[in-house]
Amino acid sequence: MPTMIESEEHKSLRAAVSTFAKSHPRTLGADTEQFWQAAAKLGYIGVNLPEAYGGGGGGITELSLVLEEMGAAGNPLLMMIVSPAICGTVISRFGTEAQKQDWLPTLADGTRMMSFGITEPDAGSNSHRITTTARRDGTDWILTGRKVFISGVDISDATLVVGRTEDARTGKLKPCLFIVPRDTPGFERRRIDMELNAAEKQFELTLDDVRLPADALVGDEDAGLLQLFAGLNPERVMTAAFGIGMGRYALSRALEYARERTVWKTPIGAHQAIAHPLAQAHIDLELARLMTQKAAHLYDAGDDTGAGEAANMAKYAAGEACVKAVDQAVHTLGGNGLTREFGLASLITASRVARIAPVSREMILNYVSHQTLGLPKSY
Repeated sequence: MPTMIESEEHKSLRAAVSTFAKSHPRTLGADTEQFWQAAAKLGYIGVNLPEAYGGGGGGITELSLVLEEMGAAGNPLLMMIVSPAICGTVISRFGTEAQKQDWLPTLADGTRMMSFGITEPDAGSNSHRITTTARRDGTDWILTGRKVFISGVDISDATLVVGRTEDARTGKLKPCLFIVPRDTPGFERRRIDMELNAAEKQFELTLDDVRLPADALVGDEDAGLLQLFAGLNPERVMTAAFGIGMGRYALSRALEYARERTVWKTPIGAHQAIAHPLAQAHIDLELARLMTQKAAHLYDAGDDTGAGEAANMAKYAAGEACVKAVDQAVHTLGGNGLTREFGLASLITASRVARIAPVSREMILNYVSHQTLGLPKSY
């Protein structure tokens, strides 16, 4: 197990990303394309993808570090969780040589982006209840089903869709992954009207007898859950980094205010009622960061089982820490915390994403109860 003290290389990467992200206007709720392209040019978007295909040759450790620092600077890129972390990882690990050549260089250099379609209206967090089905028609595949809360479909060139195929031997349905280009006939999207003030829009997808060629299937038809979780563990690690970055940003704004805001000749940060909750928020964020680093290291080392447990714990801890940090930051600023000028009010809604997506905190507690503690299932 690598030490949790970061290497000089990682510290330098953090510093470089921080400087870069702080030099751009805040992207929350604004157009992120220019920021995405600039980050890609510097190698930040594809830092986890193989060097042979134009990436940085790093892992989820480096990619999560990049996202955290962007968030801490007030410039989180939600699609980093989806395009390079989930889709790029799955294609790197399980794609054919042709799929790697086609997708990885453009995902790395920012010229193309990919969405990830797993969540369904009736399945929620239960990937075993996915009803989107794929059936063979000659050498083609026919996909039918619905997806909901899929990020960035309008700005993505394709969506990596999780469907289910019938096992010829057992007759049971098993998960499979398909690359569905945005303009494929029968592939329709409807934007969901969200209160969330984010640059990346959410969509409901309808797949109405979408015909795909044989090479749209990513990986082995029989690998099933192995391939799926190869994408879901990085998703959890990256969501944790997203939450930690957001929490750090909120905390930094609160500290700035608490040092300068003076009441009765004393900065409000001198009062323990202000200082202690901010100190607690900092401790919680640091603890969440440690678990996130552990999860990323385990994943990059090829320990999928260990990474699964740690990634879920990291995502849980980061979600809680993020919400508490944002809440405390807003309270520190009082009425100013709700103004557009200080830019914290929008985080009240945004911080909840780290608790809800991609899996609810309750489902994580279920996972830890069953998988780690060995308690019986209630469902």
